[in-house]
Amino acid sequence: MNNPYGVEAMWNQGDAIIKAVAITLLLMSVASWFVIVVRTWRLSRLRKSEAALQKFWHTHSFEEGLALFGPVKDNPYRNLAEEGEAAVAHHLHHRDDLHGHMPLADWVTACLKGSIDESAERLQRGLAILASVGSTAPFVGLFGTVWGIYHALVGIGVSGQASIDKVAGPVGEALIMTAFGLAVAIPAVLAYNALAKANKGVIGKLNRFAHQLHAYLLTGAPPSPKKSAIPVAVSKFSLARQEAN
Repeated sequence: MNNPYGVEAMWNQGDAIIKAVAITLLLMSVASWFVIVVRTWRLSRLRKSEAALQKFWHTHSFEEGLALFGPVKDNPYRNLAEEGEAAVAHHLHHRDDLHGHMPLADWVTACLKGSIDESAERLQRGLAILASVGSTAPFVGLFGTVWGIYHALVGIGVSGQASIDKVAGPVGEALIMTAFGLAVAIPAVLAYNALAKANKGVIGKLNRFAHQLHAYLLTGAPPSPKKSAIPVAVSKFSLARQEAN
């Protein structure tokens, strides 16, 4: 026996606007889940590259370090390393160009920053869809609810019957649209927050890797935090002695 108050009854009794709202919510849900699945899958692939990132500076050559990342397409860590190496080679072989008058350190910094910006743009693709769905889906469902209640009340007024069995069906069917809107919006909002946090972590690792690459490409060795802290401590101690005298 069919449920006279279910979703099927709402679809059969609804007009073109109610059906359009339902189809819109369905398309929004499909788009958001497509983005969620694709972005989650790509982030899972990047986690494997993060393990190689820890071993990069323990290799014996730059090419051996690049091989650890594998031939993965759009790998931001490998792209960053290759961009830095290409920046040094391009600067050395094109000294007559305008960028040839720039210091090598500034040129490498600009190229590494450009690579990080491009990786950030790729990581954020699709997040705008999740943000749009999460912010608009409840209102789309609410519009369907208001429209459905309006037509339900018009039908009750025309028939002249306001008993509970006449009111519960149409109004309950209209409220289903609000539930649909929330069901579409909540996963989109949660996924947006989770993916944005994960992307922020990837960008942080890229910035740290770029700092190490910058030092290696200019000096031939990654930076050593312990060594760099000694001159700072000495300078502070000397400044304190000068102020005391």
